[in-house]
Amino acid sequence: MIAEYTWLVPFIPMMCFLLIGIIGRKTPEKGGYIAIAGALLSFLIALAISFEYIGSDAFANGEAIESSIRWFDIGDYTINLGYYVDGLTCVMMLFSSFISTLIFIYSLGYMHDQGERKNRYYAEVSLFLTGMLGLIVSSNFLELFIFWEVMGLCSYLLIGFWSFRHDLGDAASANAASAAKKAFLVTRMGDVCLMGGLFILLNLFHSLDYASMFESAEAVAAANPGLMTLGLCLVFGGVIGKSAQFPLHDWLPDAMAGPTTVSSLIHAATMVKAGVYLVARAFPLYVQDADVMLFVAIIGGLTAFIAATMALNNMNIKKVLAYSTVSQLGYMILSLGAGGYLWALGYEELGALGFFAGCFHMVNHAFFKALLFMGSGSVIHGCGTEDMRLMGGLFKKMKITATTMLFGCLSIAGIPIFSGFWSKDLVIDTAMNAFNNGVDTAAIWFLILWLLAVITAFMTAFYMFRMWFMTFMGEPRENAQHCHGESPKTMTMPLVILAVFALISGLFMFCGITDLLAFEGEAIDGIEHGIELFTNPFTYLTIVLAVVGIGIAYMMYVKKTLNPGKFNKEGESWLYKALTKRWWFPDLYNQISWKFGYGVAKGVNYVDRQIVDGTVNGLSSAVVGGGDVMSKVQTGHVQDYSSIVLMGVSFFSVLIVIVYALLGGF
Repeated sequence: MIAEYTWLVPFIPMMCFLLIGIIGRKTPEKGGYIAIAGALLSFLIALAISFEYIGSDAFANGEAIESSIRWFDIGDYTINLGYYVDGLTCVMMLFSSFISTLIFIYSLGYMHDQGERKNRYYAEVSLFLTGMLGLIVSSNFLELFIFWEVMGLCSYLLIGFWSFRHDLGDAASANAASAAKKAFLVTRMGDVCLMGGLFILLNLFHSLDYASMFESAEAVAAANPGLMTLGLCLVFGGVIGKSAQFPLHDWLPDAMAGPTTVSSLIHAATMVKAGVYLVARAFPLYVQDADVMLFVAIIGGLTAFIAATMALNNMNIKKVLAYSTVSQLGYMILSLGAGGYLWALGYEELGALGFFAGCFHMVNHAFFKALLFMGSGSVIHGCGTEDMRLMGGLFKKMKITATTMLFGCLSIAGIPIFSGFWSKDLVIDTAMNAFNNGVDTAAIWFLILWLLAVITAFMTAFYMFRMWFMTFMGEPRENAQHCHGESPKTMTMPLVILAVFALISGLFMFCGITDLLAFEGEAIDGIEHGIELFTNPFTYLTIVLAVVGIGIAYMMYVKKTLNPGKFNKEGESWLYKALTKRWWFPDLYNQISWKFGYGVAKGVNYVDRQIVDGTVNGLSSAVVGGGDVMSKVQTGHVQDYSSIVLMGVSFFSVLIVIVYALLGGF
């Protein structure tokens, strides 16, 4: 069986990481080709495994192919090492390795001027891909956590990649280092929660293997509802950190300090998708608690809305895309939360639809977000700036980049037939289903979340086309006037391929992906639900809102019949200030971290100076004082020494008599 070689999928890029590290210093120009070969080979093996799984009895029965060996024992607990292949594994392996391959090819052009540092770059992105693929094929949560941490390390290294480039200026270099530390520390907060959640689940299930945990999930949840809820919430804390969900969302936009290829890798193929994958992988556990699923949906819906507002007036092309990623991740989490809630209430078909919608949107988002980030990298490569106010009129000079990015914008805006339309509207439809079938206050929450999702769809269309119009339309401004033209073929070829997928990947729902992304074997009918979208009046509402958003952006930034400055009211609008300040979240976090850090520092200082140093100094003072007393006794006269001995003997004699009396000796 080819599935027996599943371990090769993450192992090959890991070997590339080691190989590049060994020979790359002497031949840095070959590092890129080694990384590309490794990613492509992993994709081909993943493709073969997927075809074998689709033709297997396990797929027909809605089961997984899994194998593991004993790794080590902790008391009564046995930890295994192995692989777990089901439909979700296949889909994730394929798009992660395929998109990573395209990003590595694109990097040949984008990173061509980095000299010997290309060696480090290609080694680190290969290790990054190892982390994601290892996480995907893991057979238990401990394996997943190990690869989860590998990605955390790689994100720190790659986000801070420019920290040693002094040709960018001291400010840019310091910003890269600061962004890397911020990403590492914020995601560590989530990782601590994840670790705590896994300890609780290990205590409940006596195992971290997917197969055994999923099989006994219902019984364990019924016997220990409180601990199960706590464990699942803590695990979701890890998701909040890794997938940049509210309130730990602020690190991802700052992570744009790294190379654009790294941004594309983080946003499309690895890192932030890991959190969504964790919720999907642990779905059999999450559906045991409707309240936890409601909480998950609320976090996702709030994140989608808040992040979209932050992109409305941002002038940095990469940060606009970063906020859109946070927002789209919120959509995915909302769909999984709403679907899990419906499943927990017994609406299994609707729950399976929510699971499919969230996972399918993750796939579509991977294609159009990789396209958009690499397109922005092409623009930055040509203009030397990320500020959209210094661009404009680039369509004439960069037609391939402009056209392919237009496909990406149409997809994320949810314009029919582009890929984003199919999955985004299924997400919004799932929120409405949860409202229609929700109980008590949960129904109200899902109505609010549905409204937020619809408004977010309007804002997404507006800010994405605001970005496209400011970049490619109008008259060239400053840096755009000196643009050297279209990027090399190594950069434009991946854009064209991804543009095709941004157009057609939504049609996968009519070609069998619904069977691969079926939860508990409950596959939805892709054709039926595709037709239902066009019979649902709310679908036309989101389409109209998207078109209106595009129209407003066109009137503001192309026709200029609407003046964006009016909404600012010459800098007096509190809303404009709130959006510019990112709703003051960074200021709030800085205050909290400063006060918390200062308080901890004061406490540590007190313990160090008053207790630790005080104890040491007190003992030394006591010894010195005792020495002074004893020195006064040393007179050199025998009668003085005799008196002291007599006093000592008398004291201990009296003490012995008292103790003997207390013990009943008389």
